[in-house]
Amino acid sequence: MLLTDRVQQSFKNSKYASIIACVFTFLLALSLLPTQSYADTRNSDVVMGITAEARGLTASQCPNISAQYAYVVSDDGTVYFERDAHAKTKIASVTKIMTALVALEYGDPASTTITVSERAAHVGESTAGFQQGDTMTLETALKGLLIPSGNDAGQAIAESMGADVYQQLKERYPDDENIPTEPYDAFIYAMNKKAAELGMNDSTFVNPHGLDMDEWESEEMGSSAYDCYLMTQEAMKNDLFRSIVSTHETTIQVTRGGQPANIDLLSTDELLVSYEGACGVKTGNTDYAGACFSAAVEHDGKTYYAMVLHCDNEAQRFIDTQTLYNWVFNNTIDYPLAHSPETVNATIDGTTQDYPVIAYVSNRSWIDKTFKATIADPGQTVSVFVLNGNVSQDIQIDEVSGNVSAGQKVGTINFMQHNEVIASVDLVAAEDFAGPNFFEGIGIWWDRLMRGFNGQPQYADNTIVNTTPIIFGADASFDEV
Repeated sequence: MLLTDRVQQSFKNSKYASIIACVFTFLLALSLLPTQSYADTRNSDVVMGITAEARGLTASQCPNISAQYAYVVSDDGTVYFERDAHAKTKIASVTKIMTALVALEYGDPASTTITVSERAAHVGESTAGFQQGDTMTLETALKGLLIPSGNDAGQAIAESMGADVYQQLKERYPDDENIPTEPYDAFIYAMNKKAAELGMNDSTFVNPHGLDMDEWESEEMGSSAYDCYLMTQEAMKNDLFRSIVSTHETTIQVTRGGQPANIDLLSTDELLVSYEGACGVKTGNTDYAGACFSAAVEHDGKTYYAMVLHCDNEAQRFIDTQTLYNWVFNNTIDYPLAHSPETVNATIDGTTQDYPVIAYVSNRSWIDKTFKATIADPGQTVSVFVLNGNVSQDIQIDEVSGNVSAGQKVGTINFMQHNEVIASVDLVAAEDFAGPNFFEGIGIWWDRLMRGFNGQPQYADNTIVNTTPIIFGADASFDEV
C-alpha cells in the first residue's frame, strides 16, 4: 500500500512539472514575439491648424500612429499635421542632423581631417566601424555619421573639429563670454548656437550623437518635433547632406595604420528602398527616446517632411511615417477652378477652343445686355487638402462699358479654403462685345432717365455661372474624392 502511494505521488509531481514547463514555455514564447504597437488617433491632434475635435473629424479621417510627437509639413510651408509638436523630448540619433549642420558650416568636406580617438572608437551603440587612429576627410566622416548612424563618427567629428570651431566662434561672436575653451565643448556650444539661430526654442544639445544613457544621461538634452523639422529642412538645403542621407548603401575609405581601408555602410533608413520618393534623412532609437525618424519624401514636385518621435519600436517609426505621408497624399486632390454647365467657343490669347462660361458680365453702356466671361486657362487646377474644408469663390467684377474684346480682363476670382486664398485668376471676356453707337447711346440715355424716375434698373445684373462643388462632408459631390 505504501509503495502504491509513492507511485501515485510521483505521478502527480511529474504531471505538475509538465504543466509548469508548458506554462514557462508559453510565457517565454510570448516574450520573444515582436512588441505590439498601439497606434492611435487623438481629438487633440491638429489638422491644418485646427484640432481634429474642432473640425469634427472621425477617427477614420485621422492618421492612426503610435508616435507620441509628430509634425508633417511641405516645403511650401503647409503644416498638415501636429501632435504635441512643441513638447521637448529625447530625439536620440536625430541629433546627428545638427552635428552635420555644424560640421558643414565650420569645416570643409574635402580638406578638414577627422581623426578617431580611443574614446570615439569605443563610444558604443550604433557604429560606422571606425577604429582608433583612423583618419579621413570630413565628407567621409559625415557618411559614417548619417548613413549607418555612427556614434563613433559623431564623437570623432566633434573632437577633431572642436579647436577650429572654437577659433571661428571667437571671431564671429567676440563679445560672447560663454564660449567654452575646451574644443569638444566648443563644438557642442556651436550646435546650440545654431539651434538658436534656427528658432529651435525647445532644443538643447549636450553631445554630438544623441546617446542619453549612463555617462551621456542628461535632463537638459532634447528637442521637439517642430524643432527637428527646422533643422532638417535647413540641412536639406545643403547638396552634400542631401546626397548622403539619400544613399542606401556605399563603401567609404579611411586611412588605417598608414594604409587605405574600406568600410561598407548600410543606411538605417528603410524607406529609401520601400517608399517611392523617399530621400532621407535620419533615424534614432534609445530606451528613453523610443524609436524616432526625421523623414523627407519628394512627391509631385514638392518635398514633404514628417517627424515622428517616441514610436513604439524601430519598425513602427517607418509605418507611422508612411501612414502620415499616405494620409496627406490620399486627401490631396487637384481641384478644377472651372465648374460650369455652359461653354462658349472663343479665341483667347491665340487659342481657339471651348471655354467654360464663368459669368455673364453687365456692360453698363447698355441697359439690359451682358457678355460671357471665362478664365484664360479652362483646365487650371489647384492642389487642395480635402480635410481643410470646402472651396468657395469670391468673384469681383469690374464696371465694364463700351467695346469689349475677347480676352480682356473684366474682373478677378479668388478661390478660398478655410478663409484663405488658395488661387487667384483673372476673369476675362469670352467674346467680342460692341458698345452702343452714337444714336443708340442717345436712346439709352433717355431710357435710363425715365427708368430713374420709375425706380427701374439702369443696367443688367452680373450673373455667376461657375460653381464650387463640395469636397468635404456627407454632401460631398466632387467626383475625385
